[in-house]
Amino acid sequence: MRPGVVLCLVSATCLALLGAAPGRNPDPLPARMADTGGGSQLIVAQAPDTGATEGTVDWWDLRHGRWIPAGSAPARFGAGGLVEGTTRRQDTETTPTGLYDLPFGFGTEPAPAGTSVEYRAVGDGSWWCQDNDSRSYNRWTDPLPADCRAAESEHLADYREQYAHALVIGFNYDRPVRGRGAGIFLHVNGGPATSGCVSVPKEAMERILRWAVPDRDPHIAVGTADGATAVTRY
Repeated sequence: MRPGVVLCLVSATCLALLGAAPGRNPDPLPARMADTGGGSQLIVAQAPDTGATEGTVDWWDLRHGRWIPAGSAPARFGAGGLVEGTTRRQDTETTPTGLYDLPFGFGTEPAPAGTSVEYRAVGDGSWWCQDNDSRSYNRWTDPLPADCRAAESEHLADYREQYAHALVIGFNYDRPVRGRGAGIFLHVNGGPATSGCVSVPKEAMERILRWAVPDRDPHIAVGTADGATAVTRY
């Protein structure tokens, strides 16, 4: 997909992206969701169906009781499509659906000017432990602990393009379940699909980092347009 942020004209296509239908003015997508995390900022990563590897990421602000669109970009999902987060298995290259917090950001490049979320610089000793037998499972480590095998983990500095800027998605993070999966991020595009993360063009990732404000408790909802994994059910 071409880089850059999707710019919508007032058309049926744009209305569909924003969750509206021609001829109507329903509530915006976040207002139709069962849960938005309780904050006043929300990212919605939506695919057409569970077999898709492409879709959209939209980010929203809650102002004076109404959700206002703040930006939109094309998105890429896992090569294995999307799957319900509570039943996901590690090494399936699927993107977990659900509603998650955003613990912190990181990058191989400095944080964009104006970033206020916690942002960690990726160095040569920065790893994401994905070893199910490690006490550091699904955690940033620097350096790699002795009980976390490198072959079962991700050396973040090896992905300078994808991890130029990223936000940790809080999937399986607070109380990690072994075998469910580790290292799910919102990051910069690399290949045509991800290994389970959500990715966007670099400019969009920079905009999201400048936009996100910790005091406004931003969350991300990942899901499909309808069905059992629809974003509106979270």
